[in-house]
Amino acid sequence: MRINKSTTNSFMLLGFSTFPGLEGLFFTTFLTIYLLILTGNALIITMTLADQALHIPMYFFLRNLSCLEICYTSIIIPKMLENLLSEDRTIQFVSCAFQMSVFLITGAAECFLLAAMAYDRYVAICQPLRYTLIMNARVCYGLVAASWLAGIPVQLAQTFLVFTSCFCNSNEINHFFCDIPALLSLVCGDTSINEQVALLEVLLLAVIPFSMILMSYICIAINILKIPSVEGRHKAFSTCSSHLMVVLAFYGSGIIVYVTPKARDTLDTNKYLSLFYTVLSPLLNPLIYSLRNREVQNAFGKVCLLFPHV
Repeated sequence: MRINKSTTNSFMLLGFSTFPGLEGLFFTTFLTIYLLILTGNALIITMTLADQALHIPMYFFLRNLSCLEICYTSIIIPKMLENLLSEDRTIQFVSCAFQMSVFLITGAAECFLLAAMAYDRYVAICQPLRYTLIMNARVCYGLVAASWLAGIPVQLAQTFLVFTSCFCNSNEINHFFCDIPALLSLVCGDTSINEQVALLEVLLLAVIPFSMILMSYICIAINILKIPSVEGRHKAFSTCSSHLMVVLAFYGSGIIVYVTPKARDTLDTNKYLSLFYTVLSPLLNPLIYSLRNREVQNAFGKVCLLFPHV
């Protein structure tokens, strides 16, 4: 159906409609994953608040990362679950714009927060004697505030440009949420401005934080190699290995989705790859930090002792 933005107030999210008869299986799977995401990240937040030993910058940033992941999964997965149970897969124009803007802003915030966490690990390993002086409360709160706020202007501008475009190809979004590539495929006319803003967005909100993370880990690697004992090198690396795994999972899937060219035959691929950073990454992060971090495991044990019947 050909439409124009001035005559429609809704879109249709196709989601996983190409797999008729499997909606119940998908619903059960994604509901289970969503509950695990909420539970895992809520436990990280609770444990890092409850245990005084975890009141250090590393876990302050981790707590904020868990808050972020609860936010952006909650803006996507509940609507996806609703669409799996209903034949009416429509999403209102304003709701679609809101979903996109919140997703983009929280995604940018995660990029900068991961960079802040990398800087924290750099200071801890490369300048341990000055760690408490450099990573004081004011710096930590400033880094988190900057992470949350950094992407707002660019991402709101991107959302405004997309939703003031003319959608005259169709109102069917080949995705399970309102993502930029899927929406731009519906725009008729010139989308060069959108693509230029998207490029600026990638440079400012993804490449710069990733470069900061890369520089931090280069310095960390150089310093770890200078440690004479194998045990010392292993201990130093273990303090940042969890964060490194989270970075690789988050950036790896995001790069594949947003670097591929805009073409109709890539939309299905992008939709399924998007599951990695919208669903699997928020699920894996609490597991990575829980399974690979002894301090978090000890905190979890303390929580279990406080609430033995939970």
